[in-house]
Amino acid sequence: MKMLPKRMVEKPWGKDVLPAPFTAPEGQRIGEIWFEPPPEMPDILVKYIFTSEKLSVQVHPSDAQARELGESDRGKEECWLVLDAEPGATLGIGFKAPIDAKRMREAALDGTIEDLMEWHPVQRGDCFYIPAGTVHAIGAGITLVEIQQNSDITYRLYDYGRPRELHLDKGVAVAEGDVTAGIRRKVELDKPPADCVVSGRFFTVDLVGEEGEAHGPVLVLPLAGNLEFGEVEVEPGDCAWLAEGQAITAGSDGAALCIMNALMPV
Repeated sequence: MKMLPKRMVEKPWGKDVLPAPFTAPEGQRIGEIWFEPPPEMPDILVKYIFTSEKLSVQVHPSDAQARELGESDRGKEECWLVLDAEPGATLGIGFKAPIDAKRMREAALDGTIEDLMEWHPVQRGDCFYIPAGTVHAIGAGITLVEIQQNSDITYRLYDYGRPRELHLDKGVAVAEGDVTAGIRRKVELDKPPADCVVSGRFFTVDLVGEEGEAHGPVLVLPLAGNLEFGEVEVEPGDCAWLAEGQAITAGSDGAALCIMNALMPV
């Protein structure tokens, strides 16, 4: 087993006070904490996201679209698991009604795209799978875990007037304008049974708790309590790589996400 290095990423919409066990450096607004993928599983990135403001309205390409646009061989699908949400917090995923490319571009330019999107009120334990091509945005007042293909390809369609580049041509080209939204489900995080949280094309996410075991090869992200690997404990705020043939056990009050590359032979 090995612990993954973590990196704090400043964002204009981040927070200067983070939930335990994290602490933001003095004078910094931290929006994300990334865990560096291990060489054995380079295709999946796990991160925490903390928002004090809305994130941009954006979209990611599929693998095929990324290649067609000359970006890379890897697009980006992702899932979100909400750990905490202030009253009224929302996630924007997909559209309320079908929209064509021309209307989408116009709405991105005049800012009405936000009104055309479907905004879901969220609470702790809400989980969404976001396929490539889904227009989406994370609202303010949310702490969540994001699990994604390890790709930084993001096409911003609208950014609330922030002075950042938009990517309308590529974004509109890859965006789905129908009403299909991310797949939503509720996950019990406080007294978790063994449960499959997400079974996607590129990764699967299981929840382990109450003295359950995780078996490698898998990434392990504790959410509560400690996980024990021999005499080593993995705590919330950490992420560890568990090699094939290794196992880790959750305590009686433990809860952890176990992330596996769906394309990796086991």
